[in-house]
Amino acid sequence: MPIRHLLYTALISAAMLSACGSKPDARSAVVQTPQGPVQGSISDAGVTNFKALPFAQPPVGDLRWRPPAPAPQWQDVRAAQDFSPMCMQTTASGTDSFFERIIEGSGLSAWKEFLIKRVVERLPVSPVSEDCLYLNVRTPALAPDGTVSTDDLPVMVWIHGGGHQFGSGDFTYYQNDRLAREGVVLVTINYRLGAFGYLAHPALSEDDPRGVSGNYGVLDQIAALEWVRDNISAYGGNPDNVTIFGESAGAWSVTEMMASPLAKGLFHKAIGQSGSSVYHLGQMESSGVGWISGYATAKKLDAALGMSSPSAADLRAIPAADIQAVITEDIAEGFNHVADGIVFPKSVGALFQDGDFNTVPTLIGYNADEGTLFFPDDPNPTVWEEAFPISGSRGDMIAFLSADFPQNAEKLVDLYGLDTAPHKGGMDMMGDEIFGMNIRWTAKAVEASGQPAYVYSWNRVPEGENQTIGAFHSAELPFVFGSYNSVMGYSDEDKALTDLMIGYWANFAKAGDPNCPDVSAETRACNLPVWPQYQGTNWLAMEANTGKATRLVKDWRKAKLDALTEGLELKLSELAALTPPPKFSSLPQSPKGSQTSSATAPQ
Repeated sequence: MPIRHLLYTALISAAMLSACGSKPDARSAVVQTPQGPVQGSISDAGVTNFKALPFAQPPVGDLRWRPPAPAPQWQDVRAAQDFSPMCMQTTASGTDSFFERIIEGSGLSAWKEFLIKRVVERLPVSPVSEDCLYLNVRTPALAPDGTVSTDDLPVMVWIHGGGHQFGSGDFTYYQNDRLAREGVVLVTINYRLGAFGYLAHPALSEDDPRGVSGNYGVLDQIAALEWVRDNISAYGGNPDNVTIFGESAGAWSVTEMMASPLAKGLFHKAIGQSGSSVYHLGQMESSGVGWISGYATAKKLDAALGMSSPSAADLRAIPAADIQAVITEDIAEGFNHVADGIVFPKSVGALFQDGDFNTVPTLIGYNADEGTLFFPDDPNPTVWEEAFPISGSRGDMIAFLSADFPQNAEKLVDLYGLDTAPHKGGMDMMGDEIFGMNIRWTAKAVEASGQPAYVYSWNRVPEGENQTIGAFHSAELPFVFGSYNSVMGYSDEDKALTDLMIGYWANFAKAGDPNCPDVSAETRACNLPVWPQYQGTNWLAMEANTGKATRLVKDWRKAKLDALTEGLELKLSELAALTPPPKFSSLPQSPKGSQTSSATAPQ
């Protein structure tokens, strides 16, 4: 899947909302926090927004490619009214084929298409920096005089998507008051991306007291959760009621937090939208199965930089922009979590398979047409192989798939109609394998651990009669945050679906159950359809513009997901036979109330 395309799914709504402009917050409030006094802005809805709060030291100079260092403190009032730069990434201006596919596939009028494209072409490029470890807080618990009305509101910590290569916690998609107005403290975070967040390199391991490298972006997310534990009470949040949630690579991150022993106890519920990292089988040193190793990716980066066996000091001396400039899609594919024996004793999938993860109530799902935006540029229906014979014969297709699905290759060709409609079938299979199969597999692991799981399929399609992209990847984001813009079309059914999703997500954050609480104790009615626990069969199909109502569906795409599961389980079996026992033990966590990251604790 071309990684650069993940950027545009995250930028679409931001572009639309930026084009329409926004009214700046005119009022401000100062709150006393463990770090020091902070000044935020109060919206018309009475929600106070704090931007660019540092949760770690800037990871620059000698701190590049090290675990995040403890967050700073201050005495004077810190103005928290402007966002920080994004973490290092390739920025984009103008449009590309992927962006155009969303606009042209949404069924908009020709005039709207033209106008949107022109607006996006003229949007300024967002600044990037290595100094980017900041988070943003929206809270309904603060009065204009800085008085906090409660310290017991549920906290929702958003981890953005973008393939671990792009994105930022400040995207306009995520900056909306709707969740806060439901009685939630919303935190959106940055974390190191690409080479700066996920480079595993022998020279960096040699220079690290732990003897490992990579997973820096994961450690940033853990440090952000430690910041929440130590500071969120000052903003009205309950550190003992934290829900992590994210979309795409953010959902990968959710399962990575669930898998890492270093994140244990830092969150209490999990929501994953269109992603699970259980199929990322990368190792730090050896290639393992199906994924390039971290060290092999490091060799590619060294070659691109024109270096041979560089030291850690050599690597840290290179300007960040020079490193970012040489990263190709091929290199970037290797920047993901790796099993290093510390942050991850084993790959995420293996930890879930063994039941050795931070098990919490989980809400997880995917969109019905995830493959529509990816398959045209990457026509491979399975993540395990390249060069699918899309123009080949039925026999060619069965032979191709037999390497990874020896018992189900022919069944998959038939289930998806790959031999009669290879593009449509391949697109559907891609979405079901990368997203649906891994998500269902994760939900089953959660329930096997004894915790409840709630599973959904998001089926809303664009309002336009001529739409062609269906329930595409990331399309649910503005519905979760209440940030949808009518420029893209917003029907009455869409409005109802927005209310439904925000209600479910907020209820789950409050009590680990998306369903309505006892309405007799509420000041307003709760009109959400009943969402039963998964229990191996129950999916909630969320609908709009389809002629159907949101409803319970039994065994969503069961035959297809069953057949696709063979590939993951075969790879996990092969990996288990190759992987030696972990060399390292987990690092201890810092005690509650400290400002020290567990990622930096001594061995």
